[in-house]
Amino acid sequence: MYVVIFKATAKSPDKKYFETAELLRKTALEQFNCVAFEAISEGVREIALSYWHSESDILNWKQHTEHAAAQNAALKKWYSDYSVEVAKIERSYQSI
Repeated sequence: MYVVIFKATAKSPDKKYFETAELLRKTALEQFNCVAFEAISEGVREIALSYWHSESDILNWKQHTEHAAAQNAALKKWYSDYSVEVAKIERSYQSI
């Protein structure tokens, strides 16, 4: 299992931003084998975690046309900066 860690500083999220984020989240989950998606914002900082079975799924998602267009729009309109980290999850557990 892999996790993609997306961190950003928001500039000016608008209605189109939230619509785009929702569409991309849905597309990743339904068409690109994304296992789960979590996001949190605090002030202008945003962190999103997406979980994937394989690196090839992540690369396919990265190259998706709508995702690439959103990345370009994000730097122009919605974020002053962002970073992406991809990590392999070696162990995972939870309390029940």
